Amino acid sequence: MKLAPPAIWILLFVSLNGCAKDRSLAPPPDSEQITVTVKVPKELKARTMQVMYRSATCKRVTHGASGQRIEVEGHHSIDVQLQRQGQSDLYQASLPKDGGGACKWHLANVIFGVVYADPTRFGANVIWGAGGGVVVIFDHNNSPMGGADTEVEGDLTIKKDYYPRIDEEFLGPYKKTISLVGEGSIYRSYEALNAQQVYFEPVLHSDFIVYSAGPKVKKKGNYTVFTYPDGSVVADGRGGPDFQKLQSIRLAAESKK
Repeated sequence: MKLAPPAIWILLFVSLNGCAKDRSLAPPPDSEQITVTVKVPKELKARTMQVMYRSATCKRVTHGASGQRIEVEGHHSIDVQLQRQGQSDLYQASLPKDGGGACKWHLANVIFGVVYADPTRFGANVIWGAGGGVVVIFDHNNSPMGGADTEVEGDLTIKKDYYPRIDEEFLGPYKKTISLVGEGSIYRSYEALNAQQVYFEPVLHSDFIVYSAGPKVKKKGNYTVFTYPDGSVVADGRGGPDFQKLQSIRLAAESKK
């Protein structure tokens, strides 16, 4: 169930093996707050933010390859909706770093980002694909998406370029998706141990769409075909569009204006 932020701290209960304490999240009134802000382009929307707290006090039990009992930090994830700030394009959520309670929860990581508000604007059967995601880690543990690609000191400001990708897949069930192409992987991942402010500004270049179509027959040498905004066609076996090529096409076009 997705809860609005004011209700989270009242209604959240965590079920963890081996923890006999009151498991509720109870941030102290003076807890340091971490504020996450996303500047959302008009064609996109802020996705629901996944927030994970961890506890070294209330551990959970797992088992190794030989069946041995292993105790690790307890954790629990909750969903938080970023709230629009007035009539602006800024969406925000404030999270207590100290989760409090008998389990002494601490904020471990958040996963958030942007998605297309209406994928069907690209066609009746078009669905959301991937991209536009951000992971921020506030402790020394990996997130559900793995470790961090970048470590930062202090507050974190992310401003990155993104391009629309319309993709058709023919092998297996047919599907057509709209995704966001950015530099690096689907999720940009940061470790920001001392951040109080996290700001994410995706810059969407809507006029520079890259199209891709997977092979219709599974055969050696049949690759996904990418058609770039300048009309060039590439099928070189890569799994995704060439971000630097997209940047070059856009910058060249803008320089001619």
